[in-house]
Amino acid sequence: MTNTIAIGLGLLVLGGLAVDAFLTGGDGFMFLASKWIDLLEWMAFWR
Repeated sequence: MTNTIAIGLGLLVLGGLAVDAFLTGGDGFMFLASKWIDLLEWMAFWR
């Protein structure tokens, strides 16, 4: 992965978070964050 691609992907993610915060007040990000925590706990159980 080149630096240009990494910067582009980073800006895309930040842009998506900004759009989510503007349109829904961050509800989508909070939903995904809670599901991520659930996944990490499930993976830790099977470790």
